[in-house]
Amino acid sequence: MDPHETRVTFPGGKRVDAAFGPHVVRTDQSSAHGGAGSAPEPFELFLASLATCAGIYALGFCQARDLATEGLDLVQRATFDPTTKRLTRVDLVVTLPPDFPEKYRAAIVRAMEGCRVKKTLFDPPEVTVTAEATPSLVAPREGSGEALAPAAGGGA
Repeated sequence: MDPHETRVTFPGGKRVDAAFGPHVVRTDQSSAHGGAGSAPEPFELFLASLATCAGIYALGFCQARDLATEGLDLVQRATFDPTTKRLTRVDLVVTLPPDFPEKYRAAIVRAMEGCRVKKTLFDPPEVTVTAEATPSLVAPREGSGEALAPAAGGGA
């Protein structure tokens, strides 16, 4: 599989899985949306990707400076338009440990703003959706250029 390719499968119910590299991310719909709630919904994963991306930048900032991370906390708050249900705002709030040096307060925020997911939201890629036909399982007649019809009553 191409390292930039994600293969999506449909294991049943409202579950949809995405495989990329050695990883599989499982999703499901909540029971309110007809699923079993066995995994996060895709949009929840989208929001989690933003929060965890900011989190890894905060963690990396602290680790690069040998700053303690005990007590470091990050909360993401999402705001939605009540009519359209669309995401309108995301607030990321990092709570710093009591002994966190004041001189690094603005710098850790700048580090978190370097998150690749956040940057992608500000400069979004083009996303295209297309449909392809599955290649026919019926072999063409030799030399005729036309496909053989399946045998009557036959099937797989």
